Amino acid sequence: QVQLEESGGGLVQAGGSLRLSCAASGRTFTGYAMGWFRQAPGKEREFVARIGWPGARTEYADSVKGRFTISRDNAKNTVYLQMNSLKPEDTAVYYCSAARSTWSHAYDYWGQGTQVTVSS
Repeated sequence: QVQLEESGGGLVQAGGSLRLSCAASGRTFTGYAMGWFRQAPGKEREFVARIGWPGARTEYADSVKGRFTISRDNAKNTVYLQMNSLKPEDTAVYYCSAARSTWSHAYDYWGQGTQVTVSS
């Protein structure tokens, strides 16, 4: 079992930046692909970014490409989402996820989420 805990959310003005962190615990982080998703009020959860194991391969949603960067520190069992040039439409609860595969869209574990609010 893997536990995921997100942090780093908050309120920021449009054009600003935030860095989200997701710390994994409970089992080895080794071999797990990691992802970030978000869910805005009244909308379905959507894919934001993912990173494979050990970290060379990444993928982004078109809506965040060029603004967000996903990375991981395997020694710290932590994955990050650097968010720059934030827009009001980025407002959502952001969730971290882990897949029992080096590269996958099928996620087995989820965090509780962290709120990101971007004011105009």
